[in-house]
Amino acid sequence: MVEFVTSARVCEVAIARPFLGTLAYAIPDALVGGVSAGIRVRVPLGRSSAVGVVDRLGLREDRGDRKRKLRSLNEVLDPAPVIDEGLLELSRWIADYYVAPLGVVLKTALPPGLLGGRAERGKAPTVKTERVVCISAELATLTEREARFGRAKRQLQAFESLEAIGGEATVAHLTKQLGFSRAVLDGLVAKGVVELRDQIVDRDPFAGQVQDEPAITLTAAQRSVIEGLARLDGPGDVALLRGVTGSGKTAVYLELLERVFAAGKSGIVLVPEISLTPQTVQRFKARFGESVAVLHSGLSMGERFDAWRALQDGRKRVAIGPRSAVFAPVRNLGAIIVDEEHESSYKQSDTPRYHARSVAIMRARIEGCLCLLGSATPALESWENARSGRYHLFELEERVTGQGLPTVELVDLRANVGSADGDKKPSSASDTQKPQGSQKPQEGGPPQVLSERLRTAISSRLSRSEQVILFLNRRGYASFAECVACGHVWSCESCSVTLTYHRRRRRLVCHHCGFEAEPPRSCDACGEPDPRFSGIGTEQVERRVGELFPASRIARMDLDTTGSKWAHFEILESFRRQEVDLLLGTQMIAKGLDFPNVTLVGVINADVGLHVPDFRASERTFQLLEQVAGRAGRGSVAGEVLVQTSRPNHFALTSAAAHDFKGFAERELADRKEPGYPPFTRLANLVVSGLEEDPVIDEADGLASWTRDLIRTRRLEGIEVVGPAPCPIDRLRNRWRWHFLLKSEGAATLGSVLRFLAEQRGQPGSGLRVEIDRDPEALL
Repeated sequence: MVEFVTSARVCEVAIARPFLGTLAYAIPDALVGGVSAGIRVRVPLGRSSAVGVVDRLGLREDRGDRKRKLRSLNEVLDPAPVIDEGLLELSRWIADYYVAPLGVVLKTALPPGLLGGRAERGKAPTVKTERVVCISAELATLTEREARFGRAKRQLQAFESLEAIGGEATVAHLTKQLGFSRAVLDGLVAKGVVELRDQIVDRDPFAGQVQDEPAITLTAAQRSVIEGLARLDGPGDVALLRGVTGSGKTAVYLELLERVFAAGKSGIVLVPEISLTPQTVQRFKARFGESVAVLHSGLSMGERFDAWRALQDGRKRVAIGPRSAVFAPVRNLGAIIVDEEHESSYKQSDTPRYHARSVAIMRARIEGCLCLLGSATPALESWENARSGRYHLFELEERVTGQGLPTVELVDLRANVGSADGDKKPSSASDTQKPQGSQKPQEGGPPQVLSERLRTAISSRLSRSEQVILFLNRRGYASFAECVACGHVWSCESCSVTLTYHRRRRRLVCHHCGFEAEPPRSCDACGEPDPRFSGIGTEQVERRVGELFPASRIARMDLDTTGSKWAHFEILESFRRQEVDLLLGTQMIAKGLDFPNVTLVGVINADVGLHVPDFRASERTFQLLEQVAGRAGRGSVAGEVLVQTSRPNHFALTSAAAHDFKGFAERELADRKEPGYPPFTRLANLVVSGLEEDPVIDEADGLASWTRDLIRTRRLEGIEVVGPAPCPIDRLRNRWRWHFLLKSEGAATLGSVLRFLAEQRGQPGSGLRVEIDRDPEALL
């Protein structure tokens, strides 16, 4: 229905569709009083309908005509708002700052299924209930029971069984475990001695996993930090805690939340990886019991919905999880803690491309609470903010155990070519058999996996029943397949990247789009047989280490081994119980893990990230090495770290070897200042993509020129366009990609240009897309 209405009876609705802004709808008489900001509504959209969230009552001020014909809301879906005013204000800020549709932001902020396709199909998540039998009449004497039950002995048995277990039980328990039929239970209801009701069930996979927390004696340095945090009284204060690995940052978090709880408030704890969640949850649940809720994508839709609802109802007061947990609907927020705040996984890779650290800071400002950022290797943006006084800086310079930081030795791979396992020939029968009657491709010429120095160190540690961690930030068996005759390299059909060989699956795999192919038997270009697999991944490291140390118990932790729901937890628990001697994996084992029996960490190849065409490459390499090195020597035995590299003189590596964060930061910041990279400028990466390359080039050229003209005609200062150029990965998921950068001295100017660009040129059509990534973490 279309109504002619004034702004007094209209509302603005945000819908999860790829357009900026909101849509105005009339509120029909039947719904007046039931519509408020933050509530979900069903609205007509084109010839169909959609589910959206009411952004505000009345029209936006930028709408010119205050009297207009509007379509009416179809129905109100909730008795109360699903998102409160604070989170709604935060969502508006994200939509404005990151130039994203408000409806898409709200879909991200709410549990899966409350907005978008499932909600529109009537399949939004709901509470789970179970039927419960409860005693409703007291039969204290034998006479009363005989009078009520007579010869219905089975009903009497059911009644007395129910009494024995507390007067209440589920129907399922009584029928399946105790063996009473539904007819018996119906008889009890008919006699008026019990009643049936529906009881809400919390789908909490972490329920009951509360362990006793070992007594923690805070060091003087930790107490000093906590007292300093307690003195901060400004609404929205931001503090940076730089603490070396093993310095007890988590104990500070726990004590801070203890004080927040004592004040009747709640908290949010962000962790960068799902793999960190089980260990983090255990520590916080040991302190705060069942008040802790976990939010992350590894849970089922129902589990996430129940955790969200428990936080919204106030039954749980601490939310823990990766990036999306920053939207947890906790009541009376007292603190937001961002652990390992430097991690790039806090940045969302698709729309809305928000950074959880920035969102946490803004939410703290809106809610008037403290935001604490913690890391041994802070992001240079955070470090510069702390150094300039915009953040409060606290530091923990020593480990709580009294042990010093582990010694780090850089092992020059150039001096170790062909040593150790490098000359080792395949020894298993499967290495010489021809698969399916064909010639098996070669698996490279001598792979440099373990230097003699690292091999000796592993042997020594294992012989003393100590544990070892090996790190390589590259999964699979071999990095690429190549022809030894003509040099042809097998690449993805849809992306401009090489295919990675996964030996156990016997597949070539693209790690970007998921494309798979059988390993080649001969060269596609010249016909030469026996292509060679080159490069090293975690799967190959696992095999080589197993050959060298056949008695050791090895676990591999990467994306290929952690696909199941509890895989992270099970692997880490096995390692904690010392059922595994050697843990190897990618970056998911590099941070946040605390295993006192780990005395050696080996980095298989520290150069993997150094050659990435990105201005953050050195920073990420330093952070990753310092973090993984911090896993060693956290107990009573001193730790040792061996870093294999072909660039032992690179300042990122030498700084990590010296545990010199401040020295590294000083040099890296100096290197970024003149070319104008963050934190000295604001940056946005604009990517144009499409199925055909020429239209993409033309649109990127045209859009960059249009933006330059805009800057010139509006006489905007301190902002420039760099590019366009092909993206480092110029074809991804079958789409060609070109990009250009916007560099600006001021955030406001950059935001204005991006918003105007999105409104005027953000939807070029013809299958082309324009993606705006503000404050990008990577330029690939």
